[in-house]
Amino acid sequence: MSKSKIPQVLTIAGSDSGGGAGIQADLKTFQERDVFGMSVITAITAQNTTGVQGVHPVPIEMVKQQWTSVLSDFNVAAIKTGMLVNGEYMKAVAEVHKEVASIPLVIDPVMIAKGGHPLMEKSAISVMREILAPLAMVITPNIPEAEALADMSISSKEDMVKAAERLQEKGCRNIVIKGGHAVDESHADDLLMLENGEQIWLRSERIDTKETHGTGCTFAACIAAELGKGHSVEESVRTAKKFIQAAIRSHLGIGHGHGPTNHWAYRKEHE
Repeated sequence: MSKSKIPQVLTIAGSDSGGGAGIQADLKTFQERDVFGMSVITAITAQNTTGVQGVHPVPIEMVKQQWTSVLSDFNVAAIKTGMLVNGEYMKAVAEVHKEVASIPLVIDPVMIAKGGHPLMEKSAISVMREILAPLAMVITPNIPEAEALADMSISSKEDMVKAAERLQEKGCRNIVIKGGHAVDESHADDLLMLENGEQIWLRSERIDTKETHGTGCTFAACIAAELGKGHSVEESVRTAKKFIQAAIRSHLGIGHGHGPTNHWAYRKEHE
């Protein structure tokens, strides 16, 4: 087991060949937040800013072997999950994580795409809701994902609170419901519902851009990095909100579709 005092954070997710989301976005975020990043790859994708052209799942046993290898040698301070392919992969992750339950787990559900397209089968949503999500210290659904997990529609801030309460009834501890899909055209309000029931609203101005590929991955990865450094859930989420706003605000102009965010923008703004 490593004796280094440098925080070491693990991401379990799919590989994005375009570099804007998934494992690649997570590792870039970890680097920017001064933690050492490691990865367990669940799937290899052929994708770019215009879409996903192919997905090749990594065999579940290999996913477990990657995780076992990392845990046997590194002092993992936090874990973040992204794309988990299907319910069987979620069960596998839940099985392994129960053995290291003291390590903070951040779950980015990766269930519903920004355009509303479902990214997993209904049976997998049930596994996420009943088995995996209750293991998380923080879960970060967008509004469509929160609707699926809480089994209700969300059209107001009051609905966001109710959905978060339903998720806590299912065993989730701290929930961030991201407000990017809300109807408010001027601002995006994220709800952080802490496990003690405290409600914290994080408001940011909307940025008129299509360069938002990987924002969910990056946001959750930043939370995991901050938790790995020993910060509280509230501190970690507040930092992640600032980090992702800077990343969206600073345009890169890469690709012909929904371009990636700028992972070094927050650092540049604070140099």
